[in-house]
Amino acid sequence: MAKTDPLSRPGTQKWPVFLMVAVGIFMATLDGSIVNIALPAVMADFGVPLAAVQWVVMIYLLTVTSLLLSFGRLSDILGRRVIYSLGLLLFSLGSLFCGMASSALWLIVSRFFQGLGAAMTMACTPALIVDTFPETERGRALGLMGSVVASGLTAGPVLGGLLIHYFSWRAIFYINVPIGLLTAAGVFFLFTCSRADITRPEETFDWAGAAFLAFVLGTFLVAVTHAYQWGYFSAPILLLLAASILAGACLLFIETKVRHPVLARPLFGVRLFALPIAAAVILFICLFFIVFLMPFYLLHPCGYPINAAGGIMACIFFALFVVSPLSGALSDRIGSRLLCTLAMGFIAAALFSLALIPARASLFSILWRLVLAGTGTAMFLPPNSAVAFSAVPPASRGVASATIAAARNLGMVLGVALAGAIFNSAFYRMSSGLSLKEYSPALEAMFMASFHLVLAAGGCIALIGMLVSFLRGPEQPGNREIKPPAA
Repeated sequence: MAKTDPLSRPGTQKWPVFLMVAVGIFMATLDGSIVNIALPAVMADFGVPLAAVQWVVMIYLLTVTSLLLSFGRLSDILGRRVIYSLGLLLFSLGSLFCGMASSALWLIVSRFFQGLGAAMTMACTPALIVDTFPETERGRALGLMGSVVASGLTAGPVLGGLLIHYFSWRAIFYINVPIGLLTAAGVFFLFTCSRADITRPEETFDWAGAAFLAFVLGTFLVAVTHAYQWGYFSAPILLLLAASILAGACLLFIETKVRHPVLARPLFGVRLFALPIAAAVILFICLFFIVFLMPFYLLHPCGYPINAAGGIMACIFFALFVVSPLSGALSDRIGSRLLCTLAMGFIAAALFSLALIPARASLFSILWRLVLAGTGTAMFLPPNSAVAFSAVPPASRGVASATIAAARNLGMVLGVALAGAIFNSAFYRMSSGLSLKEYSPALEAMFMASFHLVLAAGGCIALIGMLVSFLRGPEQPGNREIKPPAA
């Protein structure tokens, strides 16, 4: 008796499928935010400087960003069941080794394997949802998946703070292992002989493009992160930047020659796709200026316990539940241009206000600034994604979805890298060569001056984001779609 396709069965099957897909995306987004609250504890445990510990965050985001598009293509060739279940397995094993880490280097390498697994799962998620639900229910399902992403980002600081408070920072990784392994097994067996098993062996994978894309981002981020320490015009930094530029030129050349490039070039020739993608990168750069440094501010000058700091950080993402649906509905009426420009203005106002916050601000002073940043983020994301999707035909929406996810992660990793570089450079200069390994009250003035400088720089970047959001222009029926990428 032939097996029935679980992605085509009516009724209850779609919701078990949705549940397993949601677990994978929840774990991936949770791990993008849960680690930030643990950075001070990791830094103290291993006795390493901020420049080293920030790679615990960056290596994960860099790996996801570099490989999302590649695994999206690979899932078309090898089948999404294999890539998605293997991604969950790899993510779980990476989590296990993160919890067992005996050094910062071990933790960073383990986070790389976590990011590898997360990229595999995130690349398959939109296509699995579209395959599972009929056309009349896809909008609802994708909206629910957006809520899952918001839940992961929101739960990260709270759950991380509680686990670290009652156990240790290692618990934030161990909790992934049983959930990930069980879900991987469920996905592997439930999706057997389904549309998620369809392969395209006749298509080739752009290995060279994928490798060059990862190399471009990696060398650039190493240069940005360590420039203050090695010297902005030192030989290693100049060599890294030159290598990044050369690799970027090679990537662009390769992508014009291969039949199935990892970068969908036609998409970036469309104003209503390219400019929203650029604005999304800028938004997440600004957001992660706050997400990366605020835990250090809350724990050190303010003196909050780590579980309280996690709860405070969660209020940034709580607005996604409240504001996002309203912003999405409003964008259907007035378009994305005004909403996204105004949202970037909210982000800029939040960053500039944080650049003036005192060392021991009241809880209310902290919360309204973070809520303002969260409101801007929630106001921006639905209309920005909607206009980007509307600019491409249905045949290109899978590629567009992976590109939007890659832009989000690129903004996150650039935000961490730039915030760390600016903070470390300022703190290193003010303290005559010290690094923030151990915080003491004597360092408060230098910490706050460096902290304020980073947030003010973030505010300036948000102003650029306002301009980019405005320049997208109005949505018009005549320029909403492009031809799908050439096969």
